[in-house]
Amino acid sequence: MSIDLPEVIDAYFKADKKDNALAISECFTQDAVVVDEGNTYTGRDAIRQWMANASTKYTYTVEPFARVEEDGRTVITSHLVGNFPGSPVDLRYFFVLKDGMIAELEIVP
Repeated sequence: MSIDLPEVIDAYFKADKKDNALAISECFTQDAVVVDEGNTYTGRDAIRQWMANASTKYTYTVEPFARVEEDGRTVITSHLVGNFPGSPVDLRYFFVLKDGMIAELEIVP
């Protein structure tokens, strides 16, 4: 199913499909914060490294299938399938956008 995504969120998921950690990090503000699996990554360099590590550790596909707006955040639910523990899983991505960029992202089951 195809859903309408804000431009920068669409760019994030497209870069993720290509395992392009640099392109993913460029979707974020310089001081952006990502929270994933209990870890916090602050700034583009840390975010790029987080994605680079994830792509070498696991192989996966991600398919966004739902979007809602909640408390000033864009919440995207995506289906992930791969060689990671607990696969397949639906994850929720809580995006906070600022000036057309991602300022915050929290990923939770």
